[in-house]
Amino acid sequence: MKRRSLQKRPEGFTLLEIMVVVIIIGVLAATIIPQFMGTTHDAKVSAAKSDVAQLESAMERFNLHMDRYPTMDEGLKVLLETPTGEDKKWRGPYIKVLRPDPWGNPYQFRVPGMHHSSTFDVWSRGADGQDGGEGPGADIGNW
Repeated sequence: MKRRSLQKRPEGFTLLEIMVVVIIIGVLAATIIPQFMGTTHDAKVSAAKSDVAQLESAMERFNLHMDRYPTMDEGLKVLLETPTGEDKKWRGPYIKVLRPDPWGNPYQFRVPGMHHSSTFDVWSRGADGQDGGEGPGADIGNW
């Protein structure tokens, strides 16, 4: 008869093994995460460009039907709601929803525009929420 060893085999991981795994995960995270940090900003810029193009198209359709661009007093909400006294010409809504820009600020417009003096400018003020700016804070407009 063979005797079985009654010695218990150790279960679980040693502290050293756990520390090695944590260090490896930390090194991987430190090299991978910075690559994705810029993608959030790039995605917001792309969304703002798309929204500006959609607003520009809606304002052109408004102009075709109304023979004018929206006034500054009417604002961009006139693309959703009939202007007072002009029920017969208006064929909107020209957009489904007037969303804020990806940074939570309202889109801006100016008639006549500074960049398009015969028509209009539509823009997002960018990440900084201020007119002008450079880099991540640059305006995103139809110019």
